Amino acid sequence: MQCLMARRLVRRACVHRVDLPAYGGSDRWDAHGGLLKNHGDNARATDQPIAGLLRDLKSRGMLKDTLVVWSGEFGRTPFAQGSNGRDHNPYGFTIWMAGGGARPGITYGATDEFGYHAVENKLEIHDMHATMLHLLGMDHKKMTYFFDGRDMRLTDVHGHVAQTCRLICVYAGCFHCNCCCW
Repeated sequence: MQCLMARRLVRRACVHRVDLPAYGGSDRWDAHGGLLKNHGDNARATDQPIAGLLRDLKSRGMLKDTLVVWSGEFGRTPFAQGSNGRDHNPYGFTIWMAGGGARPGITYGATDEFGYHAVENKLEIHDMHATMLHLLGMDHKKMTYFFDGRDMRLTDVHGHVAQTCRLICVYAGCFHCNCCCW
């Protein structure tokens, strides 16, 4: 139901951002115990609605102009913590993006052999934000707000568009910027 409402809001262009909390079957995704049941229930409760949202956006021609991001602020450690749970892992985790110029079917980056630390094409959160803003047609260096007597960037003083964005822009026809001229 939330995915349908999100699509309707975006279609009517009355909003530019919709956040959907991913609370599924039993509890939040932040499970330090009972991981198998918790994550299983949540996955079952979110898998079909998200797939339906993407199909719906695509069939209406809206996916190319809508960036869908599935992410949290951290991942999970690859090893068990106490009673069938896992601890927070900010050092290497997965997000996915669809639509909005994101090239389908690519993987960016890699973790070590344990799945604990990012070791290839590491992105900081500011880089992810810069890349997402770029895919939405915005230059993160020009997105500022006035605070404490000076202009501050949304991505702070950091943030670089992921190098794979060149591939994304060529694939998408680079309709929103001149980034392919770097």
